[in-house]
Amino acid sequence: MQWNFLHFEKYHLPLDDRISDFVQWLVENYRHIFQAMKWPVEQTLDHIDAGFNTLPPWVVILALSLLAWKVSGKGLAVFSLIALILIGFLGLWEDTMTTLAMVLCSVLFCALVGIPVGILAGRNDTLHVWFRPVLDAMQTTPAFVYLVPIVMLFSIGNVAGVLATIIFSLPPIIRLTSLGIRQVHPELIEAALAFGATNWQVLWRVQLPAALPTVLAGLNQTIMMALSMVVIASLIGAGGLGEPVVRGLNTLDIGMAGIGGVATVLLAILLDRITQSLGAQNSQKAKSNN
Repeated sequence: MQWNFLHFEKYHLPLDDRISDFVQWLVENYRHIFQAMKWPVEQTLDHIDAGFNTLPPWVVILALSLLAWKVSGKGLAVFSLIALILIGFLGLWEDTMTTLAMVLCSVLFCALVGIPVGILAGRNDTLHVWFRPVLDAMQTTPAFVYLVPIVMLFSIGNVAGVLATIIFSLPPIIRLTSLGIRQVHPELIEAALAFGATNWQVLWRVQLPAALPTVLAGLNQTIMMALSMVVIASLIGAGGLGEPVVRGLNTLDIGMAGIGGVATVLLAILLDRITQSLGAQNSQKAKSNN
């Protein structure tokens, strides 16, 4: 049997043109709406960034080290102290604070959107089924693909980088919040309902406390994805630690790219260990309560 109709050189599905036309249509007709959506992100990022870069470095170092000691112990506190001092001596303190501000801003908006959406998906089977392919597409789409429409809709800069990071980092917290809600033992819910609890009380007093370790695991994943995307977002004018990496790539300066990579790794380890420790603490509390 001959597949005569499979002449790929003769037939072309113009999906690329349709996507370009759709984004162009959004830019021409709804750019003002997207610019309005940009405002709360811009205000939040400006305040966090100004806060980190205004404070003396020793205050930030001490605060993060004390936080690490509180949630994990002396080992992580010592690592935090050494890592942050090393970043400062590498000449990347301001870039690191900008990156940290962008990550925290992105994670904040991911949590504000992702946790409620995850709760809805966890309690509604229909929404869960509809969200799955959307989240699959968001997680498997290459990070660089997000940059072009973001630039067309929101221009360039730190805020555009944060918006791209929010979209890229959103799926894990939605998935794991939904998973945590669904993993709550049905007998706990039945017992709460038997004692006269409303659906709202069941959510706040039974499901969310039991699902909190899984939600925090999703937050940890979101932070790691946000940090990776913030570096990539330097390609569209975002600042932070991605800037020396991109500059080193453009000039083939391996030293500059290397120190940017080292600072990014140190910051990633610090954020990862702190959030993992928070998740472990809540998991132990949940087990002791049960």
